[in-house]
Amino acid sequence: MAYGCRIGPSILNSDLARLGTECRRMLDCGADYLHLDVMDGHFVPNITFGHPVVECLRKELGQEPFFGHRVREGGRLTHSSHLMGSIFVDMHMMVSKPEQWVKPMAVAGANQYTFHLEATNNPGPLIKDIRESCMKVGLAIKPGTSVEELAPWANQIDMALVMTVEPGFGGQKFMGDMMQKVHWLRMQFPSLDIEVDGGVGPDTIHKCAEAGANMIVSGSAVMKSDDPRSVINLLRNVCVEAIQKRSLDR
Repeated sequence: MAYGCRIGPSILNSDLARLGTECRRMLDCGADYLHLDVMDGHFVPNITFGHPVVECLRKELGQEPFFGHRVREGGRLTHSSHLMGSIFVDMHMMVSKPEQWVKPMAVAGANQYTFHLEATNNPGPLIKDIRESCMKVGLAIKPGTSVEELAPWANQIDMALVMTVEPGFGGQKFMGDMMQKVHWLRMQFPSLDIEVDGGVGPDTIHKCAEAGANMIVSGSAVMKSDDPRSVINLLRNVCVEAIQKRSLDR
């Protein structure tokens, strides 16, 4: 059982006028990574931000991308390594053409590129492109998409994201029946990172953790809290306890 528990605040729920400060505040409160929602107004009925914001955040947080030596491939220069700072940035790409933004996000400083299965007819080349851009691969599914559709790709990705609300807007009610998908994935792919996103907080974390989720995205429950550190700690403790119990039960 190789996976561990990580808590990632969704910064879409922050004060966007103070984005750098808000991200630093979350990291100082114990967040393991930052979850950034990218929406294009096509795949979902909302617009947020793109790779220029990621690039600015990298500079603001003092963790700019470091590129290794460059080599020539097919007549063009490409980076042979892409070493990032300690701040892990997970991009949730709610966009209709995820292929279009892989390179810009990699250059901007993203660590993980999570695209939606519903947004492409050919995930294979996209997964390959993300890997070649030296980012981890996340694959997300909407509530209406069966988990079996994700299964053929599970051994090629680093993380599966099970949406627990309809993607597009924050503050929606948690969909508890999505935990069946999480549980199925955990049983079929024991070492896979499984992320949940949407309506996750102190009232719903037990269901997520018991089902097998280990990457916990929490928006308003963390960002709007008067004491985000205690909320992050609570989410982590519940998740860790569930992982330990699962390990003992095996």
